[in-house]
Amino acid sequence: MSSAPLKSRDVFDLLLLAALWGASFLFMRVAAPAFGPVALVEVRVLIAAAFLLPIVAARGGLAELRANGLRAGVIGVVNSAIPFVLFTYAALSISAGFASILNATMPIWAAAVGALWLRERLTALQWSGLALGMAGVAVLVWGQVDFKPGSSRWAVTLAVAAALAATLAYGVAAHLARRLQAGVSPLVTAAGSQIGAGIALAAPAIWLWPAHNPALSLWLAALMLGVACTAIAYLLYFRLIAHIGAVNAASVTFLIPLFGTLWGALFLGEAVTLQMFAGGAVVLAGTVLALGLVRAPARR
Repeated sequence: MSSAPLKSRDVFDLLLLAALWGASFLFMRVAAPAFGPVALVEVRVLIAAAFLLPIVAARGGLAELRANGLRAGVIGVVNSAIPFVLFTYAALSISAGFASILNATMPIWAAAVGALWLRERLTALQWSGLALGMAGVAVLVWGQVDFKPGSSRWAVTLAVAAALAATLAYGVAAHLARRLQAGVSPLVTAAGSQIGAGIALAAPAIWLWPAHNPALSLWLAALMLGVACTAIAYLLYFRLIAHIGAVNAASVTFLIPLFGTLWGALFLGEAVTLQMFAGGAVVLAGTVLALGLVRAPARR
């Protein structure tokens, strides 16, 4: 009987996490034009680090953070600095909902990196998932991109390429984190990675800082991006991993496009097209297969 409340809390946390990560695309879309991609990400990761560091200290994790700071910093560059900047750049040209659907390709890239780089064995269904996921991306961007520089759709083409490169970085980071941070507290990894990302982006952020100070409303969007969509989201994610396991926690991937599209439509008036539904559905189907969540029936 005591497990029922816990299960309800885990479902709530999963939905909240998806809502927060879905909202990150909304806040990037709102604040990126004023801050610029690099400056906004620097503000985001520094706010997240400032939020997480006192929690690490309160739990006696500062010694662990010092011992593993360099490795956490490497993860921060690959898992935060690079993909955050790329997605924020993409937010200048594509909608929040569109970007959140592209974000769902991350497990597909992670599986591809594991197979092609680390020689991890994939089943036939997982290889089918990789192909299906790429087909979903093709459906999603069909007619939206143009590979001729200077064309009217060139900015969208670069944005899509940046978003896919960001999800590839997430896929690489998933394998790096598993190897570099084995045995290290997830909270320490989260805080250290944000500190590392902030250090890596400090110089370019200063160089590219906006000439005009963004409005207060945009600073509030950046604050929400750092606190809610990064720091609190990390805490929720690691709690879910501890309670329901990494594979079940990864199911948040399927919910993020729903919330990203919903927030964009509600608050920014973004259009939700049949093409987005079709492409998103194919991408998510490929993700299910690539994660190995569906297995072929055993032969008698």
